[in-house]
Amino acid sequence: MALPPSPMQMYAVVGQELKLESYQLRRVDVPEPGVGEVRIAIKCTGVGFADGLLSTGQYQLKPPLPFIPGCEFSGVIDALGPQVINVDIGQPVSAIAMGGGFAEYAVVPQASLTRLPNGMGFAEAAVCWVDYTTALHALRDRGRVRPDETVLVLGAAGGLGQAAIQIARLLGARVIAAASSLAKRETALKLGAWQVLEYTDSSWTEQLKALTEGRGVDVIFDPVGGAGLETAFRRLAWGGRHLVLGFAGGTIPALPTNLPLLKGGSLIGVDVRQFDLYQPLEAAEARAELAQLIAAKRLQPETGRRFTMAQFAEALAASLDRQRIGKTVLEISSS
Repeated sequence: MALPPSPMQMYAVVGQELKLESYQLRRVDVPEPGVGEVRIAIKCTGVGFADGLLSTGQYQLKPPLPFIPGCEFSGVIDALGPQVINVDIGQPVSAIAMGGGFAEYAVVPQASLTRLPNGMGFAEAAVCWVDYTTALHALRDRGRVRPDETVLVLGAAGGLGQAAIQIARLLGARVIAAASSLAKRETALKLGAWQVLEYTDSSWTEQLKALTEGRGVDVIFDPVGGAGLETAFRRLAWGGRHLVLGFAGGTIPALPTNLPLLKGGSLIGVDVRQFDLYQPLEAAEARAELAQLIAAKRLQPETGRRFTMAQFAEALAASLDRQRIGKTVLEISSS
């Protein structure tokens, strides 16, 4: 009797525990696509702050073990499962998943794919869809940003902050970008921010008040949280909206509930994972719209530091570095 063929193997970064020191580069079996799934030969994987949190057990959801990090990646379709239509082997795509990107191959549902716009590189495609979909959903769908409103972007030089600056400008808003270093503020200005603030300066909210002539801002885009949430909320204009996108500041704050009453304001949560889960059609439409905007050069995703697969530990550590500008890229394959 003939023996069944041995499964193909690949290199993947695998953690047996949710600790940075647990992750190792290992040889594991290449996954096979099931019904409605495709396999991607990965070229690049984006590594943002949320990836660092997820990989170290600090995210709001704990992934199953063993865990392969990497929630956003790009490459070419390598194999098709049953009932997959309208895509071809060899087609350049990117995908969003709850892990799997720190590997040479990954299997994802066809619905998670985004075709790469003409001229877009694999590195750029690996860092933009989570951040830009989040920013578009947050500012347009949840924040209802209108032309000539003022948007305050906190954490403005991270991947999510950079996306927010560009999306807010497309919606016709004025952007005030808050960032902790000169290099970050210069980045925000290059992306089109109207004004910049150093929010580690104790007088930053007074500066914000002066910039808005005492009125306050209409929308706050806040992936930082921490003690600054209440401080920022107090600078909302009447009827303002404070968008909560995460807690890069390290703590989950409490807000006195009299403040929304006094401001006529709203505290609004934004979670792109649940946007994909509960509104998959709208999420796919948002990514298709973003692809058109990128192809037309109206949006310009920027990559941060780049690492090879052998440097995966440095890439994970860099994702948690609050001095980071942009989203880190792990280069899985150059072929």
